[in-house]
Amino acid sequence: MRTVDTVDALEALYGAAAPASLDKVTKRITPLYRQWIEASHFTILSTVGPEGTDASPRGDAGPVVRVADERTLLLPDWRGNNRIDSLRNIVRDGRASLMFLIPGCANVVRVNGKGAVTADEEITGQFVRQGKNPRTVIVLTVQEAYFQCAKAVMRSALWTAGEPKADLPSAGQFLREMNESFDAQTYDAEYPATAQTKMW
Repeated sequence: MRTVDTVDALEALYGAAAPASLDKVTKRITPLYRQWIEASHFTILSTVGPEGTDASPRGDAGPVVRVADERTLLLPDWRGNNRIDSLRNIVRDGRASLMFLIPGCANVVRVNGKGAVTADEEITGQFVRQGKNPRTVIVLTVQEAYFQCAKAVMRSALWTAGEPKADLPSAGQFLREMNESFDAQTYDAEYPATAQTKMW
């Protein structure tokens, strides 16, 4: 397999970027970008660290992040599996990106910046769910924000493809594939109720 291994060769294959794809970039959260971000309950957090890259889904029952000001986003780290891959990366590297999706909308908003992790109670205390605060909050200093054109969502029919296929593997089946003695059926049956007690 021949690979494209220089930027010059890559640019020769694609040509110049469309002017609008460059003009849309902003260095701050404008009023319209704020409106979009505050409407989003789901984002994908991408980070990089010594072991490689990581992408983590983040969701909430309301806006998934808080816009602190035009250069700062706050993302609470709610309960998960304690792998803390994204947090480890941010502590060691800091480069982070957020991709905001809204069901039914074909556009996607992307924010790139520099992340930091805080356990400061003045910040974690701003987020309360069922009487609980997150252990930490990711503070993202915005370096650029822009919307992604709709073609990827349109091509995939992401919001219009109907119900998910019933024959997809479950979480329990993924776990059993790694450990054949794992009780996948019980895990899958109990997970919905168990998860409800561990959302925040």
